[in-house]
Amino acid sequence: MAGSFVEIQIPQQKLYSGIQFPVVITPSPAASFTLSALTKTIEAQKPYLEAQLRKSGAVLFRGFPVNSASDFNEVVEASGFEEFPYVGGAAPRTNVVGRVFTANESPPDQKIPFHHEMAQVPEYPAKLFFFCEVEPGRGGETPIVLSHIVYERMKERYPEFVDKLEEHGLIYNRVLGEDDDPSSPIGRGWKSTFLTKDKSIAEERAAKLGMKLEWLEDGVKSIMGPIPAIKYDSTRQRKIWFNSMVAAYTGWEDARNDPVKAVTFGDGSPLPAVTIHDCLKVLEEESVAIPWRKGDVLLLDNLAVLHSRKSFSPPRRVLASLCK
Repeated sequence: MAGSFVEIQIPQQKLYSGIQFPVVITPSPAASFTLSALTKTIEAQKPYLEAQLRKSGAVLFRGFPVNSASDFNEVVEASGFEEFPYVGGAAPRTNVVGRVFTANESPPDQKIPFHHEMAQVPEYPAKLFFFCEVEPGRGGETPIVLSHIVYERMKERYPEFVDKLEEHGLIYNRVLGEDDDPSSPIGRGWKSTFLTKDKSIAEERAAKLGMKLEWLEDGVKSIMGPIPAIKYDSTRQRKIWFNSMVAAYTGWEDARNDPVKAVTFGDGSPLPAVTIHDCLKVLEEESVAIPWRKGDVLLLDNLAVLHSRKSFSPPRRVLASLCK
């Protein structure tokens, strides 16, 4: 507990080595919270919040007066975390206000598989904020899972597979159309991916990300990698499952993309389907899915935690902000 924040327990939390995942913070009963009181408390309690994030990997703020996108933007600003520009990501998103974007706008009947945000490019955000502006009609949770737990379980079950991942890394292949396709979870077109209409500027920006582009008649194929699939989290001194392997293999599917070709070992050899589907089971078994309530703000450490999205019945509006 710190200042006017109180830690509470909710049924969905998991306990790992005595640490709650996620940490859930609410206003103390004695405190009357306005939005400006909340932002001031976040500024004053930054060391406490950073310690909670380091310890647990995820912090859920529940019961605070955060009602709109602009309120959420103020909360993000109060955190003092620097903005991360969304260049090179796959999801179609729209800027709402300030540093706030829509979360992945793919259709409600589609699940979005577990991933670390932008793990398929060399530069990725360190922290993510999510905000529930409109509660889902049904479903629509954002399940979260601790990356080092996934690594440990996969290493135990498939040591040779994990050794090969550590040795070779992964290559990601994705075909992008010219414009955004909101019907696809990976429907971001090349113009908004690279923030330009000029092919040569797109190539320069892709090269900075370590990405090769092959132009097609009606779009472009992007090839990323080999890049590491397992990273070392130096803050917490443990290995993490930092990749988009399951997401790409099971979810990068649309009119342009065959998910089985979307990701391979770094030497170009195919990934074993059985192992991928088993990894998906591990992710689901270890995950925590907390039903969204209006006003919830979820802060994730993108190195420690993978996230996903369940299918839902509208309405649902969850906004996001990416930070360095």
